[in-house]
Amino acid sequence: MPFFMKLSVLPVPSLQRRLLGILAMLAVLILLTFPANAHPAPFSYLDLQLEEEGIEGTVTVHVIDLAHELQLDEPAILLDEGVLEAQHSKISQLLQQRFRIGEAGELPDPVWRDITVVPDDDAVRLNFTIPSAPPSALEVEAQLFTYDPIHQTFVNVWEGGEIRQQWILGVGAGPRTHFAGTTAGVFAVLGTFIPSGIHHIAIGPDHILFIIGLILLGGSWQRLAIIVTSFTIGHSVTLSLAALDIVMVPAHVIEPLIALSIVVVGADNLMRGEGKDFRAVIAFVFGLIHGFGFAYVLKEFGLPDAQLAWSLFAFNFGVEIGQLLIVLVVTFALHLVRQRSEKLARRIATIGSLAVIAAGAYWFIDRVFLSGAG
Repeated sequence: MPFFMKLSVLPVPSLQRRLLGILAMLAVLILLTFPANAHPAPFSYLDLQLEEEGIEGTVTVHVIDLAHELQLDEPAILLDEGVLEAQHSKISQLLQQRFRIGEAGELPDPVWRDITVVPDDDAVRLNFTIPSAPPSALEVEAQLFTYDPIHQTFVNVWEGGEIRQQWILGVGAGPRTHFAGTTAGVFAVLGTFIPSGIHHIAIGPDHILFIIGLILLGGSWQRLAIIVTSFTIGHSVTLSLAALDIVMVPAHVIEPLIALSIVVVGADNLMRGEGKDFRAVIAFVFGLIHGFGFAYVLKEFGLPDAQLAWSLFAFNFGVEIGQLLIVLVVTFALHLVRQRSEKLARRIATIGSLAVIAAGAYWFIDRVFLSGAG
């Protein structure tokens, strides 16, 4: 049953007007609670290189997380080499309390070495050595920044110059074990990257708003399927190309374009009238842009050569699961509203489109003129 809506500004009864007021306030609250950079950085990275004489490790953390734990008001000061060096001891002690390599007493404490700034990522990187041969079964646990409930630590275990094991450890995750000489199998890869794809959609309000903007006006189930499939094809192409290092576009170019795509889809909703429905075209074209955004997570994490195809498939499949859940929930909710009152459904679509435009414009201005898409 089709449920395509044309927007209008017809008067509505007082009860519906109150509902519209509530929805408008919710839209404003959503805009206010979205961070300027619509993709927060709730990730840290722990790389472990296993060698016969010991373990070489690297920890990379975002300055926002460090500043919170060090009780610093301005995270950006940690990007100053002098300030960072003065905080070296505090930072290394803090991190040493937040992760464990090997069972208790099995290995000596890490010997912390240099600390450096990663300016492009607003991050700090520390190197350390554990001067002891790794055990045949190496246990790893990491809970770096538990104040943030969506924070995750990406762990790479290297042997012989290859990634042998990967874990994504969220808040509350238990220890993981790597067995020397083994490589993660297909099911382990699926178990790591499918949830990662879902998580990436869940924490990306810009991607979520773009999807919602595409389906606000509804349509037949067949039409919505074409729109969603077009977006899937678009972002799958560029996600794969970028993850395989075939094509890569800098984040400072892609992030403003993602914001612009949100403005375009909202404006299209308001201006279409009875004209042609170009949402499938918009979904495909801007899906190509969003695919590069999805790829940045995989690029930071790194992909194992042994299971490269499965890693790409699993992450993309997770993204599809996440966006499908959004489509089903929003579409079903709008359908229920339309069954009760088509006028109210049109007003919701109007307010929703305006909120989408406002959020996209805000992010675009911030990424181009304020934070440089950082």
